[in-house]
Amino acid sequence: MNNAQFYYARPKNEPVYSYTKDTPERKALEEELHRQGDMEVEIPLIIGGKEVRTGKTGKVVMPHDHRHVLATYHMATEKEVKMAIEAAMKAHRQWAEVSWVERVSITLKAAELISTKYRALMNAATMLGQGKNAYQAEIEAVCETTDFIRFNAHYVSEIYDDQPHSERGNLNRVEYRPLEGFVFAVSPFNFTAIASNLSLAPAVLGNTIVWKPASTALLSNHYLMKIFKEAGLPDGVINFIPGKGSMIGDMVLKDKNLGGVHFTGSNNTFNQIWKTIGNNLGNYRSYPRIVGETGGKDFVVVHPSANVEEVATALVRGAFEYQGQKCSAASRAYIPKSLWSQIEQRMDENISMIKKGDVRNFCNFVNAVIDEKAFDKIMGYIDRAKRSPDAEVIFGGTGDKSKGYFIDPTVILVTDPHFVTMEEEIFGPVLSVYVYDDADFEKTLHLCNETSPFGLTGAIFSKDRYATVKACQELRYAAGNFYFNDKPTGAVVGQQPFGGSRMSGTNDKAGSYLNLLRWINPRSVKETFNPPTDFRYPFMHEEKCYKEA
Repeated sequence: MNNAQFYYARPKNEPVYSYTKDTPERKALEEELHRQGDMEVEIPLIIGGKEVRTGKTGKVVMPHDHRHVLATYHMATEKEVKMAIEAAMKAHRQWAEVSWVERVSITLKAAELISTKYRALMNAATMLGQGKNAYQAEIEAVCETTDFIRFNAHYVSEIYDDQPHSERGNLNRVEYRPLEGFVFAVSPFNFTAIASNLSLAPAVLGNTIVWKPASTALLSNHYLMKIFKEAGLPDGVINFIPGKGSMIGDMVLKDKNLGGVHFTGSNNTFNQIWKTIGNNLGNYRSYPRIVGETGGKDFVVVHPSANVEEVATALVRGAFEYQGQKCSAASRAYIPKSLWSQIEQRMDENISMIKKGDVRNFCNFVNAVIDEKAFDKIMGYIDRAKRSPDAEVIFGGTGDKSKGYFIDPTVILVTDPHFVTMEEEIFGPVLSVYVYDDADFEKTLHLCNETSPFGLTGAIFSKDRYATVKACQELRYAAGNFYFNDKPTGAVVGQQPFGGSRMSGTNDKAGSYLNLLRWINPRSVKETFNPPTDFRYPFMHEEKCYKEA
């Protein structure tokens, strides 16, 4: 075994391909979209490295054409959940003892496969299965996924390099153990990159995983598992168990060997996970680590000094990219009366140019929302705004789910800053706007801070530095990721570590060393070279402070 010291230098972010007409990447992606669109795959569970078929199945469909079946997937029963836990625990000892360099090398190979050999495959699966256009898939399913892996390798090397001071006569060191037990990873539908990172981030530090993927992201997640295996991930390190979340969660969260939970999803689900763990504390070998990112009610505050074009562009992109199905999507805006008419006009011009439809048409900026449940929830909020005297739908407001789950980009103008669409997470292409008097800028900052229980992302648009600083101070806890003159979404690994607090989660900052620290269980080891052989302190010899033998 090579015992040389290894350090993985800080990488560069994966370049984003343009997919402009006639480029090689465009042609490759179009061919892959056609290939995947013409086939139906079977998605088994992966437990202990083996494919498991239960016969209890569900369907993966295209959100933009829900009659088109992409895959049939097998769902875990209680038997398979137990098998997955056992497989994770069986793999734990050997995987924990493998050199971190070997673990890193496996994940780096996965990153290389995703960014080269399987780039088109991962993008196409994310587009067809999760309803993303080519750009939205590219920036996360490929670029963010590989960035998570490569930057985590760098951060792991920095964590392991940090060792304590040793005085003369002893040697001190810290052993960075994985958690004692398995990690339960629960991933969402909206980001393939998050699904990868929720499993691989703990795994690279020696943990083994039971992974419950979202049923509406199974096509891309299935391919991730195949890529992990091709990269050399040993059997049982990650166990892939699609199925009913309530049943899987009930079994996993009560198991005595639960070491931690790595979660992204709804606030209600995360609260239930936390309560379940709290109610079972007496059953566990160790206190489980709980890391979660839930949701947001992300804001844009506009100062009277702001540039109208910049604000309008940020609102359209921030609110309607990927149909607003991002935890960080712009969902509420506070705009001064002096700028509103200009911003409204410019937004009208932008929104009128937006095309929506099939992800395979590269001209479509907006595609379908993920499923019927989401469609009905979003349209419910829009309908409430239409019926209320405190709100007016000024753009969009229509939807059609006859073929795909399509909702027009919608802007709601409210007169009540506490109207429901200003306060509750909608997770769709809906932006609510409150127009304030220019003189009330500081009052509006306070209003923004107190309106939502979430604290994920936010932005201030201003050319006045004093106003910008004031906003940053007043909104200190309103956003874990805060943007000056930019939309509140689009964090890049290694550049803007992502996460928020309040009801948005534990703010453990995916894409930085801070997240990785949660998946280690450090042990300090002290070696004394010349141990004492007399219990007495030196002065006791002088004072004769001891009994005669």
